[in-house]
Amino acid sequence: MTQDFDVEIDARDLLCPLPVLRARKRLAGMSAGQVLRVLATDTASIIDMPHFCAGAGHIYLGCEEQGGALVHRIRRA
Repeated sequence: MTQDFDVEIDARDLLCPLPVLRARKRLAGMSAGQVLRVLATDTASIIDMPHFCAGAGHIYLGCEEQGGALVHRIRRA
């Protein structure tokens, strides 16, 4: 199985807006085209992550549930 992301952050058990703030901070240090995987448990992140990406110009690759966490994937613009 190949890894489909470059960097992962664990934002489980953090409430809005912390998962997005952590993602924004980590994306700032990444290169264009790299993929960030964010693990979150706050259901608000389903709305917040795509909204953040649209505003910041990043590409939101989607979300899936995995092991009780929401797994968001974002491609750095």
